[in-house]
Amino acid sequence: MSEVKIRNLSYKYPTGNDEVLRDINLDIEKGKLYALVGVNGGGKTTLCNVIRGFIPHFYKGDLHGDVLIDGIDIRNWDTSEISQKVGFVFQNPFTQISGVKETVFDEIAFGLENLGIEVSVIEKRVQDIIKLLGIEYLQDKNPNQLSGGQKQRVALASIIVMEPDILVIDEPTSQLDPQGTEEIFKAIDIMKQKGKTIILVEHKIELIAEYADYIVVLQDGQIKKQGKAEELLANEDTQNYGVELTQYTQLNLQMRKHNMKTDKIPVTEDESIKVMKQWLALKGVKT
Repeated sequence: MSEVKIRNLSYKYPTGNDEVLRDINLDIEKGKLYALVGVNGGGKTTLCNVIRGFIPHFYKGDLHGDVLIDGIDIRNWDTSEISQKVGFVFQNPFTQISGVKETVFDEIAFGLENLGIEVSVIEKRVQDIIKLLGIEYLQDKNPNQLSGGQKQRVALASIIVMEPDILVIDEPTSQLDPQGTEEIFKAIDIMKQKGKTIILVEHKIELIAEYADYIVVLQDGQIKKQGKAEELLANEDTQNYGVELTQYTQLNLQMRKHNMKTDKIPVTEDESIKVMKQWLALKGVKT
């Protein structure tokens, strides 16, 4: 059963003249990572706002079609209930840090405190999340004095600790260096391994190829393509919608143009190494 089912969804902001989402149909299955990709202005963030209930509960406008979470229409969810069901991680971690707590531990606990959960339960859940994400070394630091990458991990921890079933994450690595980016993706992968459903907006295609199960390509408010990551990113036509293929796929496609065909078009580094070794072995070249 799909955790999120979207049928014939269209949406227009109250101040806009044109629909920013048009005829969206999508099934999001529990425990998988869905990457929303495409050029800027394609509707990715707006679709995230629908899934997390900001549309129509805070942003009004014209919403048509069905958006069901666990079989319940988004319009019928109470905002406090949906905030516990669907966690959202902002693009800018600086907007997600409360600014009122003096330690990372207390920052991560802040949301649970607002729910009135017992102190002993809060402490255990925060300790578990800190250990899970490997940020023990940050727990006594002031969250306002952290680097961007550290703040993003704390922001992610503060959402995960609420134990939502669904995580909506909008470009979490846009302001991070390569090391910070890798750390965030490892944390996201941990959540996927724990059975969380993840909807991720991201532009770093190599990391999407490595971690995503399913890819949805949005352009002009419409889904232009969707499918399994390894299939969609191996398709040269995907580039027609403003989505770059990985460097490993592009290399393989160039090889094919020179009659150097392999059994499979790789989309990740590991796949590329394996495919190249197999091809070289067939040609009698030792590696």
